[in-house]
Order: sequence, then structure tokens, then C-alpha cells
Amino acid sequence: MLSLKIRHPYNFISGLVSETDYPYALPSCDHHINGTKPPCGPEQGTPKCDHSKTEGKKKIKGKSHYGVAGEAAIQTEIMTNGPVEAAFTVFEDFLAYKTGVYQHTSGQELGGHAIRILGWGVENGTPFWEVANSWNSDWGNQGYFRIARGNDECGIESGVVAGEPSL
Repeated sequence: MLSLKIRHPYNFISGLVSETDYPYALPSCDHHINGTKPPCGPEQGTPKCDHSKTEGKKKIKGKSHYGVAGEAAIQTEIMTNGPVEAAFTVFEDFLAYKTGVYQHTSGQELGGHAIRILGWGVENGTPFWEVANSWNSDWGNQGYFRIARGNDECGIESGVVAGEPSL
């Protein structure tokens, strides 16, 4: 199957600073589990950006962003440029994930979630994507999970985006 990489004309002009220069502002909490952190409270708004923290700092700039469609194209993107970002649908059974390759089997849809796909493999004959979650290291397999690859499980292969660095 031929996959097409779609490029968007948007160019990033401001850039990003490292997390050490601009650390994550929301308090750490346990997402959907009883772990070592306090439970997460109600949804919080996005913290206001303090531009004074980024002045004079080295910024990582992107040249463009684009969607990546199809299993082979996603693998090529990861091999060529590193991890990709993706969105997928979260169902109730995902909250209890610990190990193995996740495949939705039960429970209602809870909403969408963004993650980072780092790589892929095969476990006991089942192809999977290796994924970093943002719910902290108490959730899943130390903050990571595996999800079935090649069948657009929970829409994960339909919502992949990547970007080109500005050289």
C-alpha cells in the first residue's frame, strides 16, 4: 500500500525551549490508578505561557509539520526522524493496562488522548507499537504501553503527525 506524507506550509518561527528551561507546570498526579501520587483533580486549564522564561534561551525550531498515514510510512518516519505523535480513542479497559499488547475488548469510549509512538515490535505473534504515555510512571508499564499495530487499533494509526526540524 502506498502512503502519502502530507506537508503543511506552516513554519514554526518561535521554537521550543528544553523542559529543564521551562518545566511542566501542572502538579504530578495519578491518572486513573491508585499509585504513589495524589489523585488528579478536576480538569485544569492550560497554564499561561511566561515568555520571560524563554528569552535568551536556545530554541529548537521546526520547519514544518505533517500527517503520516499508513503503518509502513509511520515506521519509516520513526526510523528517519525519530518518535511521532499520535491521537487515539481511550476506552474504559485501557485504564487498567499493565503489560502485554493492548487491544480494546470492553468498556465505553472515554475520549481522545495524545501520545508518542517510539517504535514497534512483535510480542507472542502480535505486532505492536511501543508508546510513551503522559500519565506518569505509576500507570501501565512504567508509563509506557504497547498497542496492536497494523489494524488502526482505537484509531492510533489514523492520527499520526510528525515534524521536520529546521536545520
